[in-house]
Amino acid sequence: MMKLKGFLITVMILSASLLWSGCGKSGDTVVVGGKNYTEALLTSEIIAQLLEKNTDLNIERKNNLAAAVAFEGVRSGEIDIFPDYTGGALIHYLKLDPISDPVEAYNVVKEEYEKQFDLIWLESFGFNNTYANAIRTDFAEANNIKTNSDLAAFTKDLVYGAEHGYLDREDGYYPMCELYGYDFKDTLQMDVSIIYQSINQGSIDVANVYTTDGLLYEYDLTVLEDDKQFFPSYYCAPVVRKDTLEKHPEIEEALKGLKDCATEEDMIKYNYMVDGQKMSIEDVAKQFIEDKGL
Repeated sequence: MMKLKGFLITVMILSASLLWSGCGKSGDTVVVGGKNYTEALLTSEIIAQLLEKNTDLNIERKNNLAAAVAFEGVRSGEIDIFPDYTGGALIHYLKLDPISDPVEAYNVVKEEYEKQFDLIWLESFGFNNTYANAIRTDFAEANNIKTNSDLAAFTKDLVYGAEHGYLDREDGYYPMCELYGYDFKDTLQMDVSIIYQSINQGSIDVANVYTTDGLLYEYDLTVLEDDKQFFPSYYCAPVVRKDTLEKHPEIEEALKGLKDCATEEDMIKYNYMVDGQKMSIEDVAKQFIEDKGL
C-alpha cells in the first residue's frame, strides 16, 4: 500500500511538472535592463512588455541601475538589452565629441558600438531627451525671450540652476556660456528632483532641464530654443548584445514598431503620468503601447 501511495505521488508530481511546462513559455530567458530614473525605467518596461507580447522569450527585468552599471552589464552579459541615449554613448563610452545632428550621432554610435563592444543599436524611439534651458513663462513673455540667444542680455541679473556635475561637463555650463555669451550672476547646483521647485519659488531664474521632463507638464515654464544647436542629440534606442540578437532575431522584429513612435511632447506626457500622477511604470508602459498601436 505504501509503495502504491509513493507511486501515485510520483505520478502526480510528474503530471504537474508536465502541465506547468506545457503552460509556460518555451523560449530562453532574456534580461532587460533599466537605468535609475523615470524615463529609462519606462522605456525599459515598454521593451520588456513588447518582448513578452510578441515573442516566446521569458523576460527578466533588472531595473534601477546606474548608467555605468547598465553599460557594463550589457557588455558582460548580465543583461541582454536596455534603452540608452546617443549623446551619452558618444561622450562617456566612445570618448568622442558631442554631435548635434541626430542622424549623424545615431550612425556613429551604431557603427562604433558594434565594432568596439559587439553591441547593436536598434531603431530609435524618435524622441530627443537632451538638455535645455527653461525660464518662467511670465518672465519670458515680459521680455520676449524665446531662444537661448535672447536670454544673453539678461543673464547678469540671473541665477542659473543645474544638477550636480553639469558645470563640469564637456557639453555643460561653461562651453554653453562661451557660445551664447552668458554672464550669470551666480550658479547653484542641486539634485535634479528639486530644480523645478527652486525655479518656481524663485531661488533660481534659469533651470537646466531635460526636454522630456514630466514636470514640464506641471510647471508654467518656457523651454528656450537652442538656436545655435549647442546641446548634443540624446536620442533613445534599445541597445542589445550582438550574440543575443543572433540567437534571437525575433527581438528586432518585436521592437520594430518603436521606430520614430514618440515625440518629446509624448514623453513629457508619459513621464508626467509617473512623476505627477503617480501611476505605476508598468501601467504607463501598457498605456504607451496601446496608444501607439504596438
